[in-house]
Amino acid sequence: MSTHSSDNACDRLAPNPVVTLAPARAVELTGSNPLVAAMKPPVPQALPTSRLAESTEKTWNTKNLGLRLGADALSAACAGTMVAPIVTMIDRSIMENASGRDTLMNSIKSSIRTLLTRPQTFIFSKPAALIFCLYGGTYLTANTIDTASSTMANKPATTVTAGAAKFAASSTANIGICIYKDQVFVRMFGPPGVVPRPVPLPSSALFAVRDCITMFSSFNVPSMLGPWLDERMSENLRKAASGMTIAQFAVPAAVQLASTPLHLLGLDLYNRPTSEGTVAWRDRWTTVRKTWAVSVVARIARIVPAYGFGGVVNTKIRRNLMEGLV
Repeated sequence: MSTHSSDNACDRLAPNPVVTLAPARAVELTGSNPLVAAMKPPVPQALPTSRLAESTEKTWNTKNLGLRLGADALSAACAGTMVAPIVTMIDRSIMENASGRDTLMNSIKSSIRTLLTRPQTFIFSKPAALIFCLYGGTYLTANTIDTASSTMANKPATTVTAGAAKFAASSTANIGICIYKDQVFVRMFGPPGVVPRPVPLPSSALFAVRDCITMFSSFNVPSMLGPWLDERMSENLRKAASGMTIAQFAVPAAVQLASTPLHLLGLDLYNRPTSEGTVAWRDRWTTVRKTWAVSVVARIARIVPAYGFGGVVNTKIRRNLMEGLV
C-alpha cells in the first residue's frame, strides 16, 4: 500500500518528458508551417546599379549658369539705365528743397534743362552715376539670389524667390550704396554757404530703416501679393495687367507714406545738427510735417520709376532671357 502510494507521488512530482526534435525534422516543420515562415525576416535585396547611380546624381541646376548670370547683369543694367535720369532729378530736388537751397520745382526744371541742352553732362555726372550704381547693383543682387536659389534647388532658371535671403542680400546692397549716395548728395546739395560735413549716425540709421522698408516692399511683397491678386481679378483685367505688375507699382508707392518722414527727419538732423544748438524734437517734426506732403508726392514719383517701372523692366527682360536658356 505504501509502496503504491509513493510510486504515485513520484509520478506526480516527476517533470514532463522533454521531446527533442531532430534537426532535420525541425527544419521540415519550420519550412512547412506557414505561420513560422511568415515570421522569418525578409532577405534584403540589393538595389540595381542604375538606381544607385540615379540616387546619387547631382541635384543642382547648373545648365547655362554663366549665361544666366550674364542675363542677371544685363537686365539689371537695363533697369538701372532707364531709371537713373528721373531718379537723379527727383533726389536732387528733394535734397535742395529740404536744405533751402532751391524749391522742388525749380530744381527739377534746372535738371531737365541740363538734360536737354547738355545730355552728356547730365548722364555722365556723379549724381547720375551713383543712381545707376544704386539701382543697377540692387537689381543685380536680387537677380543673382534668384539664380543661386534656382541652381541649388534644381528649379527652372525663370524661378523668382521671395525669401529672407533675397530680402537680406538686396537690402544690404541697397543700404550700403544708398548711404554713400546720400552722404554725397547732402554734401553737394546741402544748405548754401555751409562747409560739407560728415553725415551723423542718426541720419544714417534713419536712411537705413527707410531703405529696408523700401526693399521689402519692392522685392518681397510683390511676389507674394501678385498671385493673391491674380486669384481675385477678372480674366479681362488679368489680360491688361497681371497681379504681379500691379503689386510691383502699388506696394513701393504706398509705403512712401510711412518712409518719407524717416527720410525728412534724417535730412533735418544733417541740416540742423544738435552741435550748433539745441533743436527741440517738436520743431523737427514741425519741419517734417510742413514738407511731408510735397515730399511724399516726389518720392512716389521717384519710387514708381525706380522700383515700379524699373522692377517690371528688370523682371520681364530677365524672364525673357532666362526662357531662352532653359
